[in-house]
Amino acid sequence: MNDDIPAPVLRSEASECVTLGGCQVVRPVAFVPHVLAFTTCRGSAGSDDPYAGFNLAFHVGDKRSSVIRNRQTLTQLCDDYAPKGWLEQVHGCEVVNADEMTDGCIADALWSEQPNSPCVVLTADCLPIVLAARNRPLVAVLHAGWRGLAADIIGETLSTLPVGPGELQAWLGPAIGPDAFEIGPEVRATFMNAWGDGVAPCFTPGQGDRYHGDLWQLATWRLAELGVPRIQGGGWCTYSAPQQFYSYRRDGVTGRMATVAMARSF
Repeated sequence: MNDDIPAPVLRSEASECVTLGGCQVVRPVAFVPHVLAFTTCRGSAGSDDPYAGFNLAFHVGDKRSSVIRNRQTLTQLCDDYAPKGWLEQVHGCEVVNADEMTDGCIADALWSEQPNSPCVVLTADCLPIVLAARNRPLVAVLHAGWRGLAADIIGETLSTLPVGPGELQAWLGPAIGPDAFEIGPEVRATFMNAWGDGVAPCFTPGQGDRYHGDLWQLATWRLAELGVPRIQGGGWCTYSAPQQFYSYRRDGVTGRMATVAMARSF
C-alpha cells in the first residue's frame, strides 16, 4: 500500500447498527456525506421461518407477497426512491449501469452517477462493497464472495467507473468472518497465483489442509493495490450473529440482506 494514503480502517467500530425507518441496518460511521449506504439486518417483521425477518430475495423460496412488502419497505428507507432493477447475481465480474438495467440482469456489480438512484446487491455471507466518489454523485455496489473477488469484480468495477480510483472511498459491509470461513487449499492457491504472495496474510491455517480466509482483507488488499485511498468497514460477521444476519453457510435455506448505495443531490 502507498505510504501516502490513510491506512484502512477494518474493524467493527468503523460501522454501526442503527434503526432507520423502523428497520435495523448496519452503516458506515463516517462516509461520504452525500451518500446513503447501509446493509439491512434480519429485523423482526416481514417474512416467516426459515426466512424470518427482512428477507429481500425472491429466489430463496420465500412467499412472494412477503418479499414484495419487504422491498416496499426498503424503498422507504431509500427516501422513497425504488431501485430501477434487481440483479441476477452469479458470483462473476459483470458490471452494469443501474440506470440502464432491468430486473434479472446478470451481473454482480452496478453503479450510478444519477442522484437518488439506489444500487442494491443481495448477500448472505458474501461481501458487499460500496464505492462512492467524494466530489460528485457517483456510487457503486459490489457482490463479492471469494469467487467474485478471484474473478476480479473489484478491478472490473473500477475500470468501468468514469472516475479514477483515487476519487473513491470504499466501505466493506457485513460478511462471513475469517473464523467461520473455512476453505480448501485450492481457494488459497487461486488467489496466490493471481495476486501473488502479498495476499498470504489473508489466510491463516486451519485443521489439516484447510485455511481460514478473510474476505475483508482480500478486498482491502485489492482496493488499495488499485489505488482506492480510503477503505473502511469489516468486522461484522454474518455467520456468528444469527439474530442479526442471514448466513447461507450457517443455515442453508435462508433469506438475503440488501446492501444499498445511493448518491443524494449535492
